[in-house]
Amino acid sequence: MNTYSSSSNRPREASSFKLVAVFLLLALCTITMVPSAWSQESVATPSSESTEGGNASSALMLAAAGGSTLLYFPLKAVFAISGGIVGGLAYLFSGLDENSAKKVWNTTLYGTYIITPEHLQGDKPIRFLGVPDQADQATGQPAPEPNR
Repeated sequence: MNTYSSSSNRPREASSFKLVAVFLLLALCTITMVPSAWSQESVATPSSESTEGGNASSALMLAAAGGSTLLYFPLKAVFAISGGIVGGLAYLFSGLDENSAKKVWNTTLYGTYIITPEHLQGDKPIRFLGVPDQADQATGQPAPEPNR
């Protein structure tokens, strides 16, 4: 009787357990953080429109947004973490030039992390790549003139 045959599945079981735990944690974060972000809308709805209760269409859009976020967020998070590391390396290898690091960080760390129904309806753009602030662009040095 071979007693070692059952132990070969343990690393596989542990890795699948970790994967399930990560997805459950991500789902919990999405469920708890998204409603609080939605409650901070800057546009007030007219008093004639009721936002309570909803209908089947809005429930379907919320479900689609939640499912889209579960697929989109891990990709964006990996991209952002990688950009943070690459930006740090750019900072080191450029002689501690913060502007070169910020170009990488602005592009990778900013952008859309959570897909909302407004994104799915086309009311708000989904920005995988971040857009730098206008204040950062105004204080930056002007572009050099091309050689003639």
